[in-house]
Amino acid sequence: MAVSKKSTKTRLLEAALDLFAEKGVTETTTKAVAERAGVNEVTLFRYFGNKSGLLFAVMEEARVFTRLGRTLVEQAGSTASISETLENYSRVSLQALDRAQKLVHSVVGEAHRYPLENRLTLGQGLMQMNQYVARYLEEGIVKEGLQSNFPPEKLASLLHEMLLGYFILQSASADAVWEGQEDFLESLGVLFSKGAIFSSPETAAVFETQRFSVTENRAADLPAHLVRSLFQRAKKLGRQPYALVYILFGAGLSVEEIVHLERSHSIGEPQQHLLQINSGAVRQVPLNQWIMGKRYGSPSNNPLTQWLKHRKDDRSALLINQQEQPMSRTEILNLWQAIAGELLTPQGRSPAIKQAQHTWCVDMLLKGIEVETLSLLSGMTVEELQPFARRAKEKAAIEAAQRLDRKIE
Repeated sequence: MAVSKKSTKTRLLEAALDLFAEKGVTETTTKAVAERAGVNEVTLFRYFGNKSGLLFAVMEEARVFTRLGRTLVEQAGSTASISETLENYSRVSLQALDRAQKLVHSVVGEAHRYPLENRLTLGQGLMQMNQYVARYLEEGIVKEGLQSNFPPEKLASLLHEMLLGYFILQSASADAVWEGQEDFLESLGVLFSKGAIFSSPETAAVFETQRFSVTENRAADLPAHLVRSLFQRAKKLGRQPYALVYILFGAGLSVEEIVHLERSHSIGEPQQHLLQINSGAVRQVPLNQWIMGKRYGSPSNNPLTQWLKHRKDDRSALLINQQEQPMSRTEILNLWQAIAGELLTPQGRSPAIKQAQHTWCVDMLLKGIEVETLSLLSGMTVEELQPFARRAKEKAAIEAAQRLDRKIE
């Protein structure tokens, strides 16, 4: 039975692809597709619902849309740079468009004649492909320590529109501008890697420090005076930057956890202020008022509560961008860069956002919390906390030596 159903579906898709290419999408009827596939029209409706569903299935089967995006996401963990990956992806995309040339010309050429339902189907396919590529771009930009002049969604849409435009023009007329496809792909890579996406010394320093602090089996906590400078700079930039720094140093959250925070996750009580973490290790974390020897408000009046009271929008996200949308990981990292960009650690590097979590862990251990208890609050294992425990002992030893030195005086 399974083989029969698969064979029937395949025949319907192949018949639809042929007819769409021969007659165009508008002129092709579901009855004609069913007849060519050797089945009745009811069978077609059972598999695809209607003509719009059939069109979407054909586009997906022809690898014009979502499957291309999936292949790009699979490369997110590879060692290739963004420019190399985008160039390869663009080459594969043009090859896929070429394989489905008749279908593409039919879909694009008749788009203005489609009923609303078919246009929405076409838009859905493009949107899914954009989402896959935007996700890759966002991860790649962060991974390589880059910046972008556009949000990932716009970058993805721009890439696909340029690829589709090149394909249509190249296949419809002689190419008088580019010296072949490779010339176009190389130029497209330069446009994205040196124009839309770019690097800066400040960003490179931030991410170099972040990679160092993550890969080295050691704590990379920040000194108290530098933490105070970060708070001061954040406060000058506005209530939201101030709240971000407070969350980082007051609760020791990772960027991934902060991305998923909502307003309802801020739990204010008379004697304590908690954050509910629902991503990764689910837990509640208290927001410290005393951070590196300085107090930042009270449970009911601190940088986070001030930011939330100031909000005029009705968005659920705890942190929002200028369009009042939830801040992405990239946007949070860019905000951190704006706060920390001109400051330097004792190692002569720009502070990495990951170092805030390191600083919180060491500070909590110096205050006397047990490693096992910190494991519950941080979501880290006892083994992962060992570098911070060693660093806390080092700082305690330094303080003990200084006390002895002062006693001798």
